[in-house]
Amino acid sequence: MFAFVDDLFFQAKIQETARKLNVKVEFCKAEKDLLDHMKQNGEEKPSLIIFDMNNVNAKPLTLIPKLKTKLKKGTSIIGFLSHVQGDLKQKAHEVGCDMVLPRSAFSQNLPQLLRRHGAPEETAG
Repeated sequence: MFAFVDDLFFQAKIQETARKLNVKVEFCKAEKDLLDHMKQNGEEKPSLIIFDMNNVNAKPLTLIPKLKTKLKKGTSIIGFLSHVQGDLKQKAHEVGCDMVLPRSAFSQNLPQLLRRHGAPEETAG
């Protein structure tokens, strides 16, 4: 799981929740960070990528369609934003965000989101 989040409050919240659930979330500043992490993991596709839609450094509206094309299915992209940003929410859906939540709902649902996407996959054998 990766997060393009530069807001320190949300970084801390995501890290703390991930630690409690024993799942790993890597924070990325730019597309290159994500691609480097994927290369290190043998091109394994992340189950979840979280975007702060207000993170101007990550350019979410440009990056999300690229990631959707590259990763295809199997990776969920969730964005969060201020509840008053209706236009941005619409654009986020248009470029490929699977789910766009207001900050409060994202905070409230974070444990369930991380649990759903971060459960260690057990291979039968």
